[in-house]
Amino acid sequence: MTKIIVLIAGLALIGFIIWWFFGKHEVATGTATVANNHQDIDIEVKGGYSPEEVVLEHGVPATLHFTRKDASSCLDHVVFSDFGINQALPQDKQVAVEIDTSKPGEYTWACGMDMFHGKVIIK
Repeated sequence: MTKIIVLIAGLALIGFIIWWFFGKHEVATGTATVANNHQDIDIEVKGGYSPEEVVLEHGVPATLHFTRKDASSCLDHVVFSDFGINQALPQDKQVAVEIDTSKPGEYTWACGMDMFHGKVIIK
């Protein structure tokens, strides 16, 4: 009986891990607000990024405002490899990251350990 319980628990754990890493999850999407020919959006860093997906207008200068509330050292940097940005995110402080919106497309960002990800969509 114990072997059956352990087997069922192990299979459930394997199923959870597969779902966690490979399953399709809902993604919070935010659209930047545009004022005076500039767009801004706030991103909270707490166990990940919220919103995780940001929509920006093509050709309008943009600033992403990151506020890290998570004490994890994994989230203490945000890296935009497509833009050559590796920005430190001190805890409980807002950090502005300027994004070049001259080329439409989808660009990803990640934490310093590449475990948490986000996406900028320039339309």
